[in-house]
Parts: sequence; structure tokens; C-alpha cells
Amino acid sequence: MNIRENLRNGPLGFGAAPLGNMFRNIPEEEAAATVEAAWQQGTRYFDTAPFYGAGLSEIRLGKALAKHKREEYTLSTKVGRVVLDELETGDRDFGEKGGLFEFGNPHKMVNDYTEKGTLQSFEDSLKRLGVDHVDFVWIHDLAQDFYGDEWLGVFEIARKGAFPALTRLREQGVIKAWGLGVNRVEPCELTLGLDNAHPDAFLLAGRYTLLDHELALQRLMPQAAAQKVDIVVGGPYSSGVLAGGANFEYKQASPEIVAKVERIKAIAERHQVPIKAAALQFSLAHPASAAVIPGASRPERIIEDHAALKATIPDDFWHELRKQGLVAANAPLPIDRK
Repeated sequence: MNIRENLRNGPLGFGAAPLGNMFRNIPEEEAAATVEAAWQQGTRYFDTAPFYGAGLSEIRLGKALAKHKREEYTLSTKVGRVVLDELETGDRDFGEKGGLFEFGNPHKMVNDYTEKGTLQSFEDSLKRLGVDHVDFVWIHDLAQDFYGDEWLGVFEIARKGAFPALTRLREQGVIKAWGLGVNRVEPCELTLGLDNAHPDAFLLAGRYTLLDHELALQRLMPQAAAQKVDIVVGGPYSSGVLAGGANFEYKQASPEIVAKVERIKAIAERHQVPIKAAALQFSLAHPASAAVIPGASRPERIIEDHAALKATIPDDFWHELRKQGLVAANAPLPIDRK
């Protein structure tokens, strides 16, 4: 199933990780207002996950969308972790991103990529979201940033468990599509090379951005385009550093990254281009890219995102970025489609 055929109202979606209290404790009314702002701006694709605040993001998103008809929007969530009723008493070990959701729900989560765990995660998500179906399901964080050197073993568990379980759900018409939801290109490349796995798409976060796209361009993006496997781009602002924030890869940006951002900003200012516009339009320029889902926790950010997608960017801006080596020479740009 082609992802882009199931998107309503364009390629700009809403990444609901911040609704799980990522980085800060977000008031309920602010979370609800942010989702409503997205709806009012025309957003009709929403993505969440059990990991985002131990179910908090799903609960908040479900409540906010309950006032709208289910057939009017596209919804995706993730499997790979099961949220338990019992509360967490020790420190959570979630790899490089363990502290992201310290303000989320206090429930214990277990990693489970087996068939049983996948189906349990899926059913639990439906309950938290308060819906009878979701459209896409992503197998979450099946990569090095969470499992280090053990990631290939975890991948093998998913290949035997989650992959066939989601394939059956797709064949039964319960879901429309499945794939991986990861922050690394290697698991996607590995999946594309399998004979017995046929994902519809990948949600790739942070790896096809204005700041970081070279590795994805080597194999993943051209292979995905050739196999008609869509890419949903998550994290287009590289954890915020491309939108005025201080984080890159969910932590303080290095001096090298800050320097590169400043060079891009200088060109953007010279051509009167909002840097958010450059970031979103770059991520969508590749033929494999079907959608982009920036996260937001404030209503005004949603308005900025929609304005950024519609902004007119002069050709000279892209030419200068390419000339100065700030984008890869083989990266498709919006001007290449003209």
C-alpha cells in the first residue's frame, strides 16, 4: 500500500512525541490546543507511539482527536514496547534517549518485538487512543541508538515476530501499511534487502534533514524509491537546532553543528528564507519522501510549520547551498523538479 495515497490534505503531518512530555511537563490544555491548531491549519496525518511518555502521547492525542470523525484523518502508532500497569521504580534504560520522557507517565515499559508483544502493543494503543483502527504501524527503534551492539539480535526477533504479525494485519485489512520507525538508516537498508519482508514505508527520523542526509542518500533513499517504499521524514528540524533550538540528536548541539547551522542561516537571511521553510521543503524534495512530520507542543509552532511548507524559496538560495557544499551534491532539491 502506497503511504502517500492514504494521506489526507497534503504531506505535512504532526509528530506527537512532544505530547508525551518530551523535555518538559506540558499542561493538558496546551497539548490539546496544539492538536487543535494542527487540525485547524489542515493537518490530517498524526503519528504517535507508546514510548512517548509511556502512553501519555497516545492518550492526549486520542482525546484531542475524539471530536473529529475517525475517517477524516490518518493515524499511525508504533509497536516494540508494551506499557505495563505497574509503575517504574528504578532508572529507565532506553539507550541514547533515556531521559527524553522523564516527565511522562511513570509506568514501566518493556521491549517486546515478538508476535505476541506486537499484538499486545497494538491492542493497547487502540485503547489508549480510543479508536477502532489505525492506518499505519511502525516497528519502533529497532536500531543501534537503543540496542547498541545487540541491535541485530533484536532485529532478528522482530523479523520473526513483528514483521509477519503486521503483514497479517495488513493482509486482513486491519491496517493499511507497516514499516520501521527508526533514527538510523541501517535497519531500513537491511529490511529492504530481505526476500520475505515487504514493508510499505519507513518513518526515518533525523536522517533525511538539511543537516544530516548524506548517509541516507548513499543507498536507502534511491533503493526505497526504486522499490516504491515511501519515506516519512521525522525530525526535519534535527531535534530543534534548525528551528531556533539548541538540541541536535536530542542533546546539546556540538560547536561543529552550530557552525553549520549558522552558515545555513546566513544564506537564508540573505535570501529572506525562513530556515523552517528550507528544512521542510528540502526533506520533501526527494522522490522517496511521502510526508514530513515535525513535532510540536505549542500552537504557534504549528502555524509556523504550515507557513514554512507554503513559503516561496528563490532558486538562488538552493544554488548557493549546493555551491557552498551545505547540501550533498546528489541531494534532490526543489529546483530539480522544475
